[in-house]
This record gives sequence, C-alpha cells and structure tokens, in this order.
Amino acid sequence: MDDSLRDLARAACVSPTWHDAFGRLQTVPAEALRTILAALGLPAGSPGDLSDSLARARQGAASTPPLVTADAGAPVRVPLPDADGRVRWHVTLDGGGVVEGETDVERGSLLLPALDMPGYHTLEAGGTRCTLAVAPACCFDIGDATAQADPRLWGLAVQLYALRRQGKEGAGDGGIGDFTALADFARGAAAQGASALVLSPVHASFSADIRHFSPYAPSSRLFLNALHADPAALFGPAATAAAIAALGLSEPLSRFAQAEAVPWQPAGDARLAIFRRLYETELPLRPDLEADLAAFRAAGGEPLEDHARFEALHARMFGADPGKWHWHTWPEGFRDPRGAAVAAFARKSAAEVGFHAFLQWAAARGLADAQAAARAAGMPIGLISDLAVGSDGGGSQAWSRQQDMLIGLSIGAPPDLLNSIGQAWGLAAFSPRAMVETGFRSFIDMLRAAMAHAGGVRIDHIMGLMRLWMVPDGAKPSEGAYLAYPFDDLERLVALESLRHRTIVTGEDLGTVPEGFRERLARRHILGMQVLWFERDAARYTPAADYAAASIAVTGTHDLPTVAGWWRGRDIDWRTPLGLLGENIDAPQARSDREADREALWSAIGAGARPAADDPAPVLDAALRFIGRTPAPLVVIPVEDALGLVEQPNLPGTVDEHPNWRRRLSATGAELLDAADVKARLAALDDARRDGRSAAAGGQHRRHA
Repeated sequence: MDDSLRDLARAACVSPTWHDAFGRLQTVPAEALRTILAALGLPAGSPGDLSDSLARARQGAASTPPLVTADAGAPVRVPLPDADGRVRWHVTLDGGGVVEGETDVERGSLLLPALDMPGYHTLEAGGTRCTLAVAPACCFDIGDATAQADPRLWGLAVQLYALRRQGKEGAGDGGIGDFTALADFARGAAAQGASALVLSPVHASFSADIRHFSPYAPSSRLFLNALHADPAALFGPAATAAAIAALGLSEPLSRFAQAEAVPWQPAGDARLAIFRRLYETELPLRPDLEADLAAFRAAGGEPLEDHARFEALHARMFGADPGKWHWHTWPEGFRDPRGAAVAAFARKSAAEVGFHAFLQWAAARGLADAQAAARAAGMPIGLISDLAVGSDGGGSQAWSRQQDMLIGLSIGAPPDLLNSIGQAWGLAAFSPRAMVETGFRSFIDMLRAAMAHAGGVRIDHIMGLMRLWMVPDGAKPSEGAYLAYPFDDLERLVALESLRHRTIVTGEDLGTVPEGFRERLARRHILGMQVLWFERDAARYTPAADYAAASIAVTGTHDLPTVAGWWRGRDIDWRTPLGLLGENIDAPQARSDREADREALWSAIGAGARPAADDPAPVLDAALRFIGRTPAPLVVIPVEDALGLVEQPNLPGTVDEHPNWRRRLSATGAELLDAADVKARLAALDDARRDGRSAAAGGQHRRHA
C-alpha cells in the first residue's frame, strides 16, 4: 500500500489497519480500501484520482456544513471560511425568540456564546445560513419517565410476529402477530407489573417478496412492516369478515392462525389481499378514514411517496422477472427515484402507489394504538422500538436515498474469538460524508421514525455511531475496514431527539467495543446492555450487586439461548450438526464445558442443591430473581424466559437450518402470562425490583440523614 492511498484513507476516516482479537496488527488490502473509498465518493484508482480525492476529502472540513451540533451551555464553533473580520450574527431559536451579536471570525470559524436551550436553531452570519442542533447534556431517561431517582423497573422482550390473537371476524391473527395482539399483550404484562415491552424491529419489509422476513434486514428503517397491521382495527370486524369471505380466505386464515410457525408468504399474501379489498371497497365509504389517510400522506411528504413508489415498482419488476429483485437490475430510468420514468409510473399507477401509502397509514395507526394501550395500562415507558443497524441494499431506503447510502458495501464484523472468518451481514449503511453534507437528514428522519410511537428505542449495534466494519460486496469478511462516523454529532442528535420525543435510549453494545465507548454512552444516559451469560470471568459469574447502573440487565436476547435451553444444552444440540460450536470445539468438549458452567451459574444465582440438567424450572426462577436484584434501572426478560421455553427465536449463522423468526407462542397475547407458574415467576421478579428500589431509597435516606 503506497503512502498516498493510506493518506486518503485516513482523511476519509477509513482505518488502513486494525487489531485482531489477539492484539495483532492487521493491514487492510489495498483493493478493499479503494472499493470503500469509491463508495464514499473518493475514487482512488489512479494517481490523479488519489490527488483529486485527497483534496476533496480535506476540503470538506473547510466549508460551512448545513447543520452544526453543539451541547447546551457550551460555546458553539461554526466553520465560516468565506467570512473575515468582525461578523454580525443572528440566531432564531427553535422555540421562539432571537439571540444576536457581533463576533470576530478567527481562523475560518465563528465562536458563538453558549445557547442554553436544546433544539434546532437557525444561524445567519456573514451571508451563511445553517442549523444549530443544540443537544441536552443527556437523553430523556427512565428517571425522567418515572420521576424516581432509582426506578428499578422491569419489562419483557417479545417477537411481535409470535403473538396470537382471537378475532371476532373469525380470522384471528391469520398466522402473523399484529399490533392488536401487541396491545392485548401490553395490557396483560402491565397487570403483572411490567413497565416496558421491547420489540424486535418492525421496519418495512418487502411486500412483493415476503420471504425476506428477517426483522434485521429491512427494506427501510423509515417505515413499518404493514403485515403487522390489523384490518379489523380500522374497518371493524364485520367489514373485515365480509372481505375475508369474499376472498375465500376463511379456511386458509384459520389454518395459518393455528400453525406452530409463521407461514410468512401465504399468510402475508392473504393479509395484503384483505387490505387491498378493504382499500378498494370500504375506504371510499369512510370519509373520516379517507381524510385521516390524506393528512397522513401529506405529513409523510416525499419520503412516504418514495417508499410507496418503490413498493409498487418492486412488485411490478420482481413480479414480471424474479431476476429483477434488486433495483440495480431495473431498467436505468427506474433506478432514479427523481427521474421522469418513475414520475410517469407513479401517475399511471396512482392507485397502486396510494395502496402502499395506505398500508403505512394502517401500520402507523396500529403501532400508535398499541403504545397508547401500554401507557393507558400503567406502563411508564411502554413500547421500546428496535432500530436495526442497516437496511437491505436492494430496498426502499437505499433506492430512495442513494446519495446517503454506501452502495456496494456491507456492514459486518472482523474475525474474532467466536467467529474466525468474520461476518458480512448484507446490510447497507449511511455514508458518514453524506451525513455531514446533507445536515444528517437521513439519520434524523430515521431517529424520528423509530421514536414516533414508542417510549424507548434500542439501537442495534450501537458501536455503529462511532465506527462500522465495512466489507466490499464479494470480498471476504476479513477483507474489510473500520469506517469512522462523526460520533460527537450522532450522540448529540440522539440526545436531542430523545428529549423531543420523551424517549429513553438503550444500545446493544455487545461484541468488540471501542475503548471508552461505554463511558461516553453513560454520560449521555444511553443505557448499555449486560447479559447474564456474558457477565463472568473464567471462574465465576458477576454478582448481582456488581452490575452497572448505566445498563439494562437481561437474561438473554433473541440471538442467545433461553435460560431453560441453555441449562438443558439445547443450543449445543442445534449447533453441533451445523458446525457452529466454535473453532476446535467438538460436542463432548462443549457439553463438558457446559456442565462446568452450570455449576458456576448456580453458585452465583441459586441456593441449595444444584438442579439436574433436565430440570431448568428452578434455575429459571433463580435467574429472574437474580437479575431482578441488580441495580440496573431496567431489567428485560425475553418472553421465552418468562414462559420457561427451551427454543430461542434466532440462531445466528443459520438461514434455513433453524426456524429463525418463525416460532409462534402458544397462547393469545391477552392470556399469555396467565399461567400460575408464569405469574409466580414474574411476581418474584417484581418483588426483587421493588425490594431493590426500597433498599436503595433507604440507603439514600441514611446517607442524607
């Protein structure tokens, strides 16, 4: 690698080297660097390219960006390279009012006095206009939501598709859990003492190809998966039942609803058919709903129109030729969302485009109703939405925001101790250069979408706010590089949007975490995660009292074995024939290690004789009591652990080998937590949380006495 390529990479915030899991320095292949730089709009294929790109990379720091972030109470430095001498400036405050003054421009920048009010303010100075995004010191947090200094709440994590629901229209949930079932479940969970429900992503998927149902590989993170909307919630049971009967779907829907696994394609097709019939026959009879839809569409503006057009175009292209699934394979005119061909298509297919806007309206109303139900039932937080780390490069978000996305690269992870070849997840990320150049437009839009109908948001792979491992398409995962992101700006925007939406923020900070990163999150009151299985050293598990107060505590996640499954070794059963046990580990070794781990876990969480490997119930009860005793402000229990289930929702490293994202729960959402053993388990968790809260309050009182 020559010096000029290395210099360009560093100027573009691409690291040409990295340290592996053993601390050894690794060098990124030159070709991988060139591909990543080209995706950033900085070609490096020739000496001339290198020279031009380096000049442009350095020039970016010498211009006034459309948005500058700052902290409330701290001076604001704004690049102002085109001004000189003393400049008159004028700030129009977000909430009304004006601040103005006159300041010298020094070395190409203007230093404004501190602004105490968080918000998006408008600066005019020296003929330049930009937005000042002034962030609060920290996010809206659980203490703000509860007015308690040490709240110690608990919640449940649930896969929405897994919920069941009875329906007066005779179809029930039709095979896919929906927002009505979620509202039912929220009421039942609140009655047991839960303060929050954590969802896996409900981002928009591909309505023309429902086989792409992984919640973490969405078409767009700006919109919702319409398959979770309930037609009867909009049009009532009678109209919905009539549509089902007219379509001849009564028997198939009943069969789908009784299935043990979600039949995504047929059940999804059926739900869309019901919605289409209601859109065509019932909506015109409901002027109130038509008016609400029109207002929703007007408020959605260009982003909603783009998504609806993409969905209609994708159905047309992919339906005619399965080889045209990715928009890159479409005729050239249809690859440009602003082009004449797309505009003409939208005019000719206005009803179809309108249908997909209607689906988003139905989904948004359903999610909003579920959050309202959770809050009305007494949850101080309610729903916690999940923000996926990226979106599918062939989807709506990448098509409509091409200049904002890194097309041709995949988010992933370098080789580590658990995965010796690394990972490439097939997900597109934002371009950090485009973020700055566009005033972080797409990032802010995405945050607002995630927070719109939730009391909290979980940011998947939150290390992506600081850096992401980017792998060129077609390259090995090990042939990637770390790309740095403007972390100061992003965490300020997260805090500002959190305050504006009154939404708590948590982050999935598992894996390779940069030094000092968790401390930065804690200062902003962004909660990390502490997972029972990972809180240990070689000899013992971390005592409950030693958990951090700046993280949520969980017994597991959707990617990890349940407590009952782990105790029984069910995860080893799955991983053994698939070769997923880890490098140089066979089944006997894995089972021997698990036996030692059982002993260590029971020493930390249990009392008395250790239960047998085929008796997980006492372990599960002890695990919930243990995690309840931690000082975490929020404890989250996967619903599978609340119910004592053995199987986990997702097995990383598999696609069809394991029923990922398809398992359904046995009872309806309204009745799911009614069994005596489940009630007792959750009551013990609730008691542990209350006891910890009381003890902390007593200690606080004694300290102040």
